[in-house]
Parts: sequence; C-alpha cells; structure tokens
Amino acid sequence: PSNFIDLQYMFFFEVSIGVIANMVLLLFHALKFFLEHRPRPTELTIGHLALIHTVMLITVGFIAIDIFGYYALGDDITCKCVIYLYRLMRGLSVCITCMLSVLQAVTLSPRSSCLAKFKQKSLHQSLYCFLFLWSLNMFTTCHFLISTVATPNVTSHSLMFITQSCSLFPISSSLKYIFFSLLGFQNMFFIGLMALSSGYKVVLLCRHERQSQNLHSTSLSLKVSAEKKATRTVLLLMSFFIFMYILDSAIAVTSEMLWNFDQIRHSVQLLVGNGYATVSPLVLIIAERRVITFFRSMCKKYDKFL
Repeated sequence: PSNFIDLQYMFFFEVSIGVIANMVLLLFHALKFFLEHRPRPTELTIGHLALIHTVMLITVGFIAIDIFGYYALGDDITCKCVIYLYRLMRGLSVCITCMLSVLQAVTLSPRSSCLAKFKQKSLHQSLYCFLFLWSLNMFTTCHFLISTVATPNVTSHSLMFITQSCSLFPISSSLKYIFFSLLGFQNMFFIGLMALSSGYKVVLLCRHERQSQNLHSTSLSLKVSAEKKATRTVLLLMSFFIFMYILDSAIAVTSEMLWNFDQIRHSVQLLVGNGYATVSPLVLIIAERRVITFFRSMCKKYDKFL
C-alpha cells in the first residue's frame, strides 16, 4: 500500500538525519575531550548520549530493513544480538537523558543549595555512573536474549513477529511479570526524576531572571537572555521526550495486548520511538552555538593548511 511506502521513506529519512546529527555532536565532544582533556560532566554525558543514539539508530535501521523485506537478519544469534542491542540502547537513552537533566540542575543550583556539594565531581565518578546505568539496563533487557528467536518456516500462533526474520515467543507469566515490572519501574523512576530536575531548573532560571530584571545591568541582561534560551531548550527537549515516550509506550502496549504483527503499526512505532534520538541532537546543536563555531574554525584551519 502507498501509505506503507510513505512510512518507509519517512523512517529512513528520520534515521539518516538522526545518525548524521548525532555523529556531528559525538565528533564535537570527542575532539573537545582529546584537545582540552578536561570535559565537563554535562559535555561528557551529551557525547555519551550521542553515541547511544547513533548505535540505536543504526541498529533500528537493520531492523527496519528486515521489516520492510529488503534483507533478512538471519539466524537466532543475529536476531538476539540486534534486538537486544536496540532495546539496550533505548533503555540507556532514557537513563542518560535523565542523568543529563540532573547534571544541568546541579550546575545551575546556587551555592546555598544541598545540590551544590555535587558540583565538583570528577571524571571517574561520571564513568562510575555510566557503568552502573549500563549494568542496570543490561539486566532489565536481558529477557530479549531469551525470548527472541529466528522466525521458523512453520506458522505458529504463539509467536509475535518483530521483523520478517525475528520473533518473540511468550516466556512464562512469572518471568514476564518480573521483567516488565522492573523495566516499568526503572523507566517511571528516571522519567519522574527527569521531570523533577527539569522543573527545578525552570524555577531556578525564572528566579535568576527576576533578580536580574531588578538589577538593571547590561551584563546581567545578556545573562538573562541566555537563561531564557536555556529554559526554552530544557522545556522543549524534556517535553518532547516525555510526549514521544508516552506515545511509543501506548503503541507498544497495544501490540502486546493484541499479540500480532501489523507492518503499518510497527512502522509507526519505529518512527515514533526513534523521534527523540533524531530531534535531540538537532536541538542541542542549535542551542549550543559552540558546535557550529568549532566546526567553522576547524574548516578555516583546514583551508589554510591546504
């Protein structure tokens, strides 16, 4: 059908833009890390998030190629690895986005705040947080290694097709309840923490703006405009993430309840589920002018070298 073909074009366009934008963001923070050797925790987290989204979009590209019938993923091991890696990256996207929001809240917090003692955190402590989040998500998504199988040639009503080559078979109700409860609690915890930290940042920025308006200073007025921009970026990014997450969860729950494979519904879910991974780097690049300035200066240096 024509609407299915349109969904394919939209999906591959979304993935292409997302991969390019995330690689630009990742390259920027990787170069800053090697050149400056003292990255801020927020910069390291943004670079990590860009890496996760790049892997996530490339992986879902392979899944989509199989769904649309262009290329088969193949055997059990390939199916397990691709589906598990995609689900792992999705879980990490939630956690690292939350971590970024919390770090920004800590950075903005005043010295009198209880969060001020967390400002001077070392690189090693950020790496420990990354290690913990990776371990947590590897555990909460490990049931995909158990339940994902290559689709057999025979028809089975107990299987739910993920792609043309890979399917899920229903695990025992107790295991399913345990893993879905853990995953649901994890996502609700991190999304709730993200919402709280975002609200806290908005309150802080609005308070700073009011204080700056009372003090008629040119330098402070410039700071106010930067704070307004930061507030809009925070609200846009977090609101978009929560909206897309709720929409994606609603489609996923519908699929679970119906326990059948519908190409159009699954394609819409892929389009929605990866929208944040595509939009977030674009928002961060536009909001952070240093990215554009950095690459312009690099291009000028390269032209002079030639």
